[in-house]
Amino acid sequence: MPTQTSTPPKELFSVLAAGAVVLLVVHTLGRFIYTPLLPYLVDDGQLSAADGAAVATWNYLGYLMGAMLAIRWHRIDQIRRLLPVALAVHVITTLLITQTDNLAFISGSRWLNGVANGMVFVHAPALILEWLVLRNRSSRSGLVYIGVGLGLLVSGGLVTGTAHWLEGAERWWPAALLSIPLAWWGAARLVRLEVPLADLNQPGKSVTTRLLDRASIPLFLSYAGAGLGYILPMTFLPLLARLELPAGHWLLDGTWVIVALCTIPAPWIWNRLGGKIGDLPALKLNFLIQLLGVLAAVTLPGDLGLILCAALVGGTFLGTVLLTQRIGRALHPHQGPRLSAAMVALYGFTQMVGPWLTKQWLDGGGTLVSAFGIGVGALAFGLVLVFFVPRPEAWHSRASD
Repeated sequence: MPTQTSTPPKELFSVLAAGAVVLLVVHTLGRFIYTPLLPYLVDDGQLSAADGAAVATWNYLGYLMGAMLAIRWHRIDQIRRLLPVALAVHVITTLLITQTDNLAFISGSRWLNGVANGMVFVHAPALILEWLVLRNRSSRSGLVYIGVGLGLLVSGGLVTGTAHWLEGAERWWPAALLSIPLAWWGAARLVRLEVPLADLNQPGKSVTTRLLDRASIPLFLSYAGAGLGYILPMTFLPLLARLELPAGHWLLDGTWVIVALCTIPAPWIWNRLGGKIGDLPALKLNFLIQLLGVLAAVTLPGDLGLILCAALVGGTFLGTVLLTQRIGRALHPHQGPRLSAAMVALYGFTQMVGPWLTKQWLDGGGTLVSAFGIGVGALAFGLVLVFFVPRPEAWHSRASD
């Protein structure tokens, strides 16, 4: 079996880079580029704000379904086959959406793109984690999420850099064209990873404990609160800036830049902080900071609230993912990709609910800023539930008594 000393740093870097690249492709060029695009699409007359919320809901429904498919197809040999397929679906659906202003076609394309996103977001980190575990480098697994932060910056640059010479469906072309080489390189690198199938897929080895028990249920519920809480600013923050600020204000595009810049170092920061004070205390702090960020958008209209929301949410949401996944694996160390898929599916469900609730709120006469109160309540719920999650070492000690 490979060991830490037998894995050259160059190889380690290339594997983590490939994981970061495929997450950049599906999660930012696929999903989150829609956030800075939405105000422009509304101004172009392609979508209304309510239409935009509906399209986002379809995308998140696809993400949920993709994560559920990943629960079904979680073996390493299945991941190797499906990862390139999902990336190809991302590229094709992004190309298709450049060709239409039809709302039903846009919704269908975004739904299918979400399916691909959900599968890749589960499969790529899970495959890399198993590869790292075999080489005693599992602590590096969270670094693949840096691709999401870098992707937010890239996606924002693609949108603002082409804003004055593209219109409507054309605005998707930069994401589509950049996705093609990145998806090809990332898939080609990851499907060649040496992960022995016999070690991971023998009957009885992939699941040796119950996935849901008194320890993991509060963790899953808190993660659901996190998914609903963060998705509102991550979908509607630039649109909220467009509604609150005058034309030409730097924050119209600047909110997304702030989110991106704060997201880039977040995996490294929360990984280190979890190592120093423990993952559970770090997760509690993470929820509190994120809660304050969304609350700022509700209680401090204008520049200050938008800046605080962008910075605090951008600097925490990937930390929530990293810490929760790590705590879950510590509680159930033999669940492997199935645990990751179940958590992403739950996260995906609550992310789908967020835009849907926002659409109902807007259709009922509510304002976008007041809709952010849904996120405040969800994060408060998540923070409370974290206090009911036991420390993994204490849980295993009690189970062995």
